[in-house]
Amino acid sequence: MPATPNGVLEMLKRYNIETSGKHCVVIGRSHIVGSPMSILMARNGNPGNATVTLTHSRTSNLKEICATADILIAAVGRPLFVTADMVKEGAVVVDVGIHRVEDSSKKSGFKLLGDVDFANVSEKCSHISPVPGGVGPMTIASLMMNTLSAIELK
Repeated sequence: MPATPNGVLEMLKRYNIETSGKHCVVIGRSHIVGSPMSILMARNGNPGNATVTLTHSRTSNLKEICATADILIAAVGRPLFVTADMVKEGAVVVDVGIHRVEDSSKKSGFKLLGDVDFANVSEKCSHISPVPGGVGPMTIASLMMNTLSAIELK
C-alpha cells in the first residue's frame, strides 16, 4: 500500500470520519499520492465508498469543485494553495503537502507550510490536519508497517 495514502486512510479511520457516500476531492494527480488516494477513497471499504473527483492545479473551475467537497485532500505540491474560498463549511481537510519556506525570524531560517492555508481554512472545517505533525507521521508509520509486512513475507 502506498505509504502516504495509507496514512491518510488510517487518520480518517482513527478520527471516525465518515467517508461512505461523501464527495471527496483530491487535488494532485501524482502517481505516489494523488492518484492512489483517489482510488483508495473510491474503493469498497472503510474508509472508502466515496464519490471521488481527482483534480490538479490546472483544473478549470477548481475553486468551485473544491467547494463541493465533504472531504478535501490537498496533495498539489504548492504552499498555501488551498484557500478558505475553496472549502465548504464543515468539510474535512487533509493537507498532504510540506514545504520549507525561508523565514529569517526562525532560528533554522525556514518554516514549514502545507498546501492549505491552515490559519484561514481551519475556521471553516470540522477537521483539518496540521503541517507539520499531521500526515507526515502517518506516512512514517505506514512505511514501518510496510517494512514489517515485507519482513514477514520473506
